[in-house]
Amino acid sequence: MRNPSDPPHMTANPRTPTLPALLLLLVGSLGFAAIWILAARLLESQAAWLAPLGAVDAALMLRLGRMPAGWPRIAWCLLATAVVITLANWGIAATEIGRSMGLLPWESALRLGSSYAWELIRLANGPVELAWYALALATAAIGGLSGRRPAP
Repeated sequence: MRNPSDPPHMTANPRTPTLPALLLLLVGSLGFAAIWILAARLLESQAAWLAPLGAVDAALMLRLGRMPAGWPRIAWCLLATAVVITLANWGIAATEIGRSMGLLPWESALRLGSSYAWELIRLANGPVELAWYALALATAAIGGLSGRRPAP
């Protein structure tokens, strides 16, 4: 029984995402998208094989932020993976267009319209790249589901 003179205890709901986990996810996702864009520029390809690594990065960031495994973490992993894939493809398209127009990648990214970007992304991604993206989403779901299990 609790003594009324004791100060109230603040307990966090273990099912809610913690702010550190989401901040780690944000920083990790933006950083991974930037690395992907640079890799695609250096390799002169879409480098879609980096998508599953982006999913692993998202799961790792949430796990480092101590978000408990389960449906909320799966949803955040899937969302972060989709955002990384979208940002990377947008950045790759902006880099290629900006290079031909004499613009820096971030200048081109701000001027690139959504319909033109969608057309460029659609043309650059074939069945192999789409398979990598599907594998990335599956990896994100598995990464969000897995967690520390109690020892037998």
